Amino acid sequence: MTQGRALRLLLVAVVLFGGVWPLTKHALADGTAMWFGFWRAALAVVSATLVLGLLGRLRFPARGDWPAVLALGLLQIGGFFAFTHAAIALIPAGRTAILGNVTIFWLVPLSVWLLAERVSPLKWLAAAIGLLGVAVMMGPWAIDWTAPGVLRGHLWLLCASLGWSIAIIVLRRRPPAAPLMELLPFAFAIGAALLALVAWMLEPAGGLGPGAWPFALFIGLVAAPIGTWAISEGTRHLNAVLASLGVLLVPLFGVALATLWLGEPLGWDILTGGALIVLSVLLATRR
Repeated sequence: MTQGRALRLLLVAVVLFGGVWPLTKHALADGTAMWFGFWRAALAVVSATLVLGLLGRLRFPARGDWPAVLALGLLQIGGFFAFTHAAIALIPAGRTAILGNVTIFWLVPLSVWLLAERVSPLKWLAAAIGLLGVAVMMGPWAIDWTAPGVLRGHLWLLCASLGWSIAIIVLRRRPPAAPLMELLPFAFAIGAALLALVAWMLEPAGGLGPGAWPFALFIGLVAAPIGTWAISEGTRHLNAVLASLGVLLVPLFGVALATLWLGEPLGWDILTGGALIVLSVLLATRR
């Protein structure tokens, strides 16, 4: 796959996943976080299975494809959803979108260590500028770290981005022979099973009310399967720095929607941090 096509897939995921955070925050006014995450994954199983069945491409994964299926199901879907949906109930949607997508904390060092990937000085500079943009957007100096759940929510988001980063590493080290799209029903089924267990343990009386179902249906049937395919396929064909910085475009879109729809504040920190992230992505695309 060419870098141009991989970047286009990444942009598709940016639009879909960036819009998911404000939608989820809105939906949680009539639902609980873990059960929303479960239904998001379970509905994606239905959607992906129907599409592949209609196309005549629904088949059980080969043995060599299971590392990719398990990485997607347990880490990128189940673990990521569990951590981020728990965090979004504690901190603003825009902040969730930012920190939950900061794979650059983990992906670049893991790629250098485990995949022996070489990173040029220009890409190290791009990574540093991207992290500076994240720091500015997060505005840690303005956060009341003593407020209930705030520290816990931020730690959960770092765990979410770590799980996603490990999934990308697995896909690069053990790329599946089958097209990634054909593995999605099984990956989402594993993720849904993990989320059902977590939801049953943490939210035994939880669930979704009528106001949450329209958002769950859109995210589960459309955004989750298409976005997961696009971002997984795109990031595994890009170098670690560009993949990580490209993923940071997700929170930029998410913050913009959170500002317009949920009325979350848009100050100099968001604008400056966003500009730094865009600059870092532009630098990372240079040879």
